[in-house]
Amino acid sequence: MAFESSCTVRFGDCDPAGIVFFPQYLVMVNTLVEQWFEHGLGVTYAEVIGARRIGLPTVRLEADFTAISRHGDRLAQRLSLVHLGRSSLQLRHEFAGDDGVRLRARQVVVCTSLDTHRPQPVPDDLRAAMRRYLEEDA
Repeated sequence: MAFESSCTVRFGDCDPAGIVFFPQYLVMVNTLVEQWFEHGLGVTYAEVIGARRIGLPTVRLEADFTAISRHGDRLAQRLSLVHLGRSSLQLRHEFAGDDGVRLRARQVVVCTSLDTHRPQPVPDDLRAAMRRYLEEDA
């Protein structure tokens, strides 16, 4: 099962050529992860980082920009879990417009303690919620 959302490309996402400035896609990826936590896993990202003191730094990120997006375009967004390890997870992202895929990305996130900045196991409640999004062939 994939987590799905959508976003509209805003004026501030675009460069002078009128297309999405590529770093803005990475902001959209992070926003999608935060939405996944809140709406898919049932816990806000702010609670995880703030109250629970769990860090979720990205340690690897690969992106393929397959087509341009313009101001006003509506993008369907999909996030799925490719791998769930002891303290890390690998996510797959896909953003698509009416004419097909615009972005494909893979992201590796490590669960850390914000007190020690060392890796720690993914908490059991998050792990259980994440398993629903684990790709079947993973």
